Amino acid sequence: MQTTYKTAPQGGRQSHSMSAEPIRFDTKIAVLLREDLEPWQRLNVTAFLVSGLGATVPEVIGEPYEDADAVAYLPMFRQPVLVFEGSKETLKAAHGRALSRALPRAVFTSDLFATGNDRDNRAAVRAVPTAELDLVGLAVYGPRGAVDKVLKGARMHP
Repeated sequence: MQTTYKTAPQGGRQSHSMSAEPIRFDTKIAVLLREDLEPWQRLNVTAFLVSGLGATVPEVIGEPYEDADAVAYLPMFRQPVLVFEGSKETLKAAHGRALSRALPRAVFTSDLFATGNDRDNRAAVRAVPTAELDLVGLAVYGPRGAVDKVLKGARMHP
C-alpha cells in the first residue's frame, strides 16, 4: 500500500518551487468504501468523509492556492487521499482496528443515504450501537504504518 506521488512535467507553466524529488509523507489519509456502492454514492461518501478530517485535523490542510493572475483559491489537503474498497466485512474489521488504534476517523453509514442534512445524519449514527453500524465508508488519518494496518484486506479503488 505504499505509493509515491509524482507528476511529470507538462508544458512550460510549472512552479519554480516544485522539486523533482517526490514528497514522502509519514502520515496517510485513506478512505475505505464498501465495494457494492453505486458510482455516485462512492463520490458522495468520499467527499463527506474527508470533510471531517479537514475540519478537525488542521495539520492535513496545506496553504491557500493562487493562480498566475493572483486569483485566490481555498487550501486543500497537503497530501494525497488514497481511496480503497472492500467488502462489508473488510470495512467492519477496518473500523474496529481504527477504533483500537484511536486514529482520527469519520464514518458514513447506509442510513445517511436517506437523510438530507447534518442534524439528521448525526441522529442516524447516534441511534445505532457501534457494533451494529452498517458502514459504507470510513476515512482514517494517522501514521502511515498504523493506517496500513487498519486497511488490511482492502484493495486500491479501481
